[in-house]
Amino acid sequence: MTFSDFNFDANLFEGLNSMGFKTPTPIQAETIPIIKDRHDLIACAQTGTGKTAAYLLPVMDAICRTPDRPPISALILAPTRELAMQIDQQVEGLAYFTGITSIAIYGGGDGIGYEQQRRALRDGVDIVIATPGRLIAHMSSGTVRLGEIQFLVLDEADRMLDMGFKDDINRIVREVATERQTLLFSATMPPKIRSFARGLLKHPQQVNIAISQPAERILQQQYRVTDEQKTPLLKQILLSGQYKSVIVFSSTKEKVKALGRELKKLELAVQPFHSDLSQEEREKILLRFKNKQLPILIGTDVLSRGIDVDGIDLVVNYDVPPDPEDYIHRIGRTARAERTGTAVTFVNHRDLRRFAAIEKLMERKVAETPLPEVIGKSPELTAEQQTPKKRNKKRRFGPRKKREGAA
Repeated sequence: MTFSDFNFDANLFEGLNSMGFKTPTPIQAETIPIIKDRHDLIACAQTGTGKTAAYLLPVMDAICRTPDRPPISALILAPTRELAMQIDQQVEGLAYFTGITSIAIYGGGDGIGYEQQRRALRDGVDIVIATPGRLIAHMSSGTVRLGEIQFLVLDEADRMLDMGFKDDINRIVREVATERQTLLFSATMPPKIRSFARGLLKHPQQVNIAISQPAERILQQQYRVTDEQKTPLLKQILLSGQYKSVIVFSSTKEKVKALGRELKKLELAVQPFHSDLSQEEREKILLRFKNKQLPILIGTDVLSRGIDVDGIDLVVNYDVPPDPEDYIHRIGRTARAERTGTAVTFVNHRDLRRFAAIEKLMERKVAETPLPEVIGKSPELTAEQQTPKKRNKKRRFGPRKKREGAA
């Protein structure tokens, strides 16, 4: 199958060609026909599978074919400003020959940015990509007209619920036209998402591509360490010179800042990325990283879903994430676009059970790599740590459809 099989509007198809898109990914091949047939949709798909284009292309195709467009044709809700910006950039690329307009609505900017958003919402724009909180702020000022929206998309719905946006989303949905097409994309599909979807969608079709399996091209390694060994080991890895583009994930912004200070002492080109930075600073950092002007980025899990950069060859989990799905998202930053990559995780004694849960979710073991001699020996496991207690807690991840390969 190629994109020509979808019979997109000629101008949209020209934009596709100019961006080098030839063959649809599995999620695109399955969802585009459903969306074009105007069905509501629940799609389970991980970041990196091409899900953004999976909904943008049929929505933009429909907008191209609508002669009398409403003030706002499509509303896309996203959990973070980084993802909203990423979606907007993809719209801009695809829409180059179509005349379709878009605006990203998110917080954290200056007064000028807010005024630009307000003016676009007041005057009308084809596609609005928004974080729920900032859109609510604009709605409260009376500048948003959502009553004629034809398409409502919830991207990374699981993350939006985890971040506490459920009430905001419900408030937004009450203002949106009832006669609309609703598309919900989520990396996981726990019961709370299915229950939430039932209240929003009408007789939805379902597609499940996500299987919580990282790409086979990722070399996964784990180091068993003490807390004191983590930073020296990280320094050793980064100073080896093997890797040109690196993301280091840590659990808190305080630790991100501390690691940034430590690594800068080694004269490494490194930049911490956290919520205390201004929006302008965050955008500049991401642009430098994307353009390969900044080799090392340190951040929290906001980076695991909000960054779309090819060519990252190393991901380091300085801390094991509490949610196994977050591990999948983190290491999925590498080995994109058919490249290979390495994912390294530092596992201390407190994280043994967390990492075991990750291995269970992936249905594979991650090989333990011996520590370099200069770092010392790995801590010995106690008898209890060698035979972790069995938990009665039900696995919160639903059944997943298996497929060969990885997008």
